Amino acid sequence: MSKKKKIFKKKGKIIKDLTRNIFKILNEDANLSYNYKQIASKMGISDTDGKTQVLKKLAELTATKKIKETDRGKFKINKDRKYSIGTLDVTSNGNAYFISDDFEEDIFIPSINLNKGLHKDTVKAYTYNKRGSKKLEADVVEVLERAKTDFVGVLQLNKNFGFVVADDNKMYVDIFISQNKINGAEDGDKVVATLTDWPSNSKNPFGKITTVLGKPGDHNTEMHSILVEYGLPYEFPKEVEDEADNLPIEITNAEIAKRRDMRSDLTFTIDPKDAKDFDDALSFTKLENGNYEIGIHIADVSHYLQEKTLLDDEAYERATSVYLVDRVVPMLPEMLSNGVCSLRPNEEKLTFSAVFEINEKAQIINKWFGRTVTYSDQRFAYEEAQAVIENCSLSTIKEYIMPADISIIDKEYTVTKEIVEATLKLDELAKKMRKKRMKAGAISFDRVEVKFNLDEEANPTGVFFKESKDANKLIEEFMLLANRKVAEFIGQENGRPSKKTFIYRVHDEPNIDKLNALQGIVSKFGYSLKTDSKEVISQSLNKLLSDVHGKAESNMVETLAIRTMSKAEYTTENIGHYGLAFDYYSHFTSPIRRYPDVMTHRLLQHYLDGGKSPKAEIYEEKCKHSSEMEYLASKAERDSIKYMQVKYMQEHQEQEFEGVISGVTEWGIYVEIKENKCEGMVRIRDIKSDYYIFDEKQYAIVGQSTKQIYQLGDDVVVKVKKTDLERKHLDFTLIEK
Repeated sequence: MSKKKKIFKKKGKIIKDLTRNIFKILNEDANLSYNYKQIASKMGISDTDGKTQVLKKLAELTATKKIKETDRGKFKINKDRKYSIGTLDVTSNGNAYFISDDFEEDIFIPSINLNKGLHKDTVKAYTYNKRGSKKLEADVVEVLERAKTDFVGVLQLNKNFGFVVADDNKMYVDIFISQNKINGAEDGDKVVATLTDWPSNSKNPFGKITTVLGKPGDHNTEMHSILVEYGLPYEFPKEVEDEADNLPIEITNAEIAKRRDMRSDLTFTIDPKDAKDFDDALSFTKLENGNYEIGIHIADVSHYLQEKTLLDDEAYERATSVYLVDRVVPMLPEMLSNGVCSLRPNEEKLTFSAVFEINEKAQIINKWFGRTVTYSDQRFAYEEAQAVIENCSLSTIKEYIMPADISIIDKEYTVTKEIVEATLKLDELAKKMRKKRMKAGAISFDRVEVKFNLDEEANPTGVFFKESKDANKLIEEFMLLANRKVAEFIGQENGRPSKKTFIYRVHDEPNIDKLNALQGIVSKFGYSLKTDSKEVISQSLNKLLSDVHGKAESNMVETLAIRTMSKAEYTTENIGHYGLAFDYYSHFTSPIRRYPDVMTHRLLQHYLDGGKSPKAEIYEEKCKHSSEMEYLASKAERDSIKYMQVKYMQEHQEQEFEGVISGVTEWGIYVEIKENKCEGMVRIRDIKSDYYIFDEKQYAIVGQSTKQIYQLGDDVVVKVKKTDLERKHLDFTLIEK
């Protein structure tokens, strides 16, 4: 990365965390006053635009009395102000942390001082120094806004009232339900309870049952519970479905005339074999000069999804499709997602395309962006494209007979020479692009995905692992290319950052403290991780991930490595993407399942039409919403996997399993089973051979008498003790040596 780009990235990060950076500077000496130029200088901001943002933020903080103006243009911390506004992060033991821009670090709140505040609520808190300590603590004085009022749980019914015990372990109180608010629910039902009141003299909030989901343990009940828990819908309102069904879907000659016609270009899709929505396709043409024209064609969702319609409002609220183990909850109604927008074979489709001229060295010679009309000649599953890559050669290009056991149509068929050549050449170019990306500092997280074989009732009959192969990486590289080049096209002018509002996908640098902690863990397995400079971190992480690949401890080490990373998010403030080693990156390639891609398409077309930059604030709000919905969807997806793992283990209660210790806490050890990646807990109190004590420094528990050590990464043998489907939890019994 060039020095200029590093400065740009650093400045973007500072601007993004402006409030906290200002407080950090003013807190260095609370008795001193600084003007905006001094504050900007301490932050390393020297340009006019950056200084203006600092000045605006100072005015905003002064207006809210978070800081005070001591003299004209000079500012200091308002030490008289003891109250701050922020959000709560409640832990599973009932305590919490207060997160506020007013403070550089999060502040501890003991459970007795939560004053009815719940997880993620926006609250007003009183902060003070803990007695005899410089550490701050806080008390909640007022709940300003509830993060959520709907909770999934099980109804425990008495004669005249009931309580809903929430599934969420961060909900530290049961919800009281009076007899007239039970809404027909029965004792033991899984329900949705909505908070209605929390009287000052009551230990428990009051609520009403709004939905009866079914009986705990029933498959559909549990899947719907997961969605409701995170505020995710599982069906479309009728009026939205009706609007989708009434969309004009005919591709007219007038519409084709407005677009680049690429129907004659060889085009095909490569997707999972069970995919129903195909939102990307690749076209391949050999040019007379020896180069290749490669088109990355994306479903033109924004042509059908018009702003200020019910359909668009619903798509924005959802922001993403949700992928549970046994189902997809789409962002768009099926008529759009699996029908008119899906790039199905042998059908003309409206697309938005990034077209590149690429030479043999995988260098970009020319690029073009715009709306197109395309025609897919072939649909491949990843397994089929992989068979072509593994069994064919560019030196002797010929037809390939796709075997029936790989074919998605369950019978043998012939792949043409043209498609064989295109697949092999795209694979060759993708490998060259990936090599360059890795050399530039990208990090390779090629994680194994846990998948389930399901019977007709969606019960898990087996577990298998899905690994990314050449065909997956081929698609990945060309999607990354389109996303990066679209972001560069809008995000920079004459080699400098532009001021145009755009949707970026950003990823901050990893936390050094977390990396050092990871180094302490992996060293126990004989691995090393260099953290002495940012330049070598990515190389060192890649070596670690390569060394651990395929080993018993791989999933644990990869999970811990991911936790050191910052979370990728959507924003209009570009700071680059650390994990991909890109200075500019956006999401352009999946508008059927991601709303930010729809916004990217709209903004790109707006600028191609010569439009002026819209206000960033509107899009920043939409970016925050999209990032939050993506986070909730990922939690729901993880919960569905955990649920299915617990369900699978219910059928294997008498079996002994080899596992690896994947976590150590003061109350027990977590064990991940090697053959299926299911994780459960062995509680310390259940290990009868000795009294075990948690040793935080060794990531171990140690027997008081025998000195027997069970340490992170150790191989152990376990048996299932208890399965809890509602809580998605496994308890193991340790088979001691």
